[in-house]
Amino acid sequence: MRLKDKVAVVTGGARGLGQSMAELFASEGAKVVALDMGEMTYTNDSVEYMNLNVSDGAQAKEVFDKIVEKYGRIDVLVNNAGITRDAMTRKMTDEQWDLVMDVNLKGVFNLTRYVGPYMEAQGGGSIINISSVVGTYGNIGQANYSATKGAVVALAKTWAKEFARKGVPVRVNAISPGYTMTDILKTVPQDLLDKFAAMTMLGRLGQPDEIAKVALFLASEDSSYVTGQNIAVDGGMRL
Repeated sequence: MRLKDKVAVVTGGARGLGQSMAELFASEGAKVVALDMGEMTYTNDSVEYMNLNVSDGAQAKEVFDKIVEKYGRIDVLVNNAGITRDAMTRKMTDEQWDLVMDVNLKGVFNLTRYVGPYMEAQGGGSIINISSVVGTYGNIGQANYSATKGAVVALAKTWAKEFARKGVPVRVNAISPGYTMTDILKTVPQDLLDKFAAMTMLGRLGQPDEIAKVALFLASEDSSYVTGQNIAVDGGMRL
């Protein structure tokens, strides 16, 4: 029970990778708030759903206030919500660019701007930004997505310095998953999945629970001396 009596907030927590993290955190004793625009795809007595469009700054403040009022603390924040709008740069529209920036980058800022200082005043906490290997290596047709995923690593490093500057143990880290079998990849043809698997040292794709376990490590006191880091969970990708 590594998160016993802790309150954890997971954006994009209604499905996929967010669901895996939310349910694992709950199994380790946390009360979890899953924030998402979509409806919950599962039920768990220890996971409460709240609707949130992370790109809406005013709504982010309202939801933050609601969580604090109800639970009295926030110990863990996972900035997981994200979208893709892929296109080659020469064909990418302003709408595709702006939407990904608003959700994947501004959305991370909108909630953390309140949670980070709150954790400082509270006396500690853990913030985890979900990045991607493409934030490090880039990817054809994903200029917008890769830009945001690189940026959230930089935010993690910046916030690790900002929120701990007064000696308070607020830790901020990033996780960069590789190709992981979420709903998005389930729509990809098998020959491409085989190609992605061959790009890893381990010769296979990742599973959501493998990312969630690293998030649990960063959320818990097992990682009490880890901050400002970007942990790649990618099976040893060779790009």
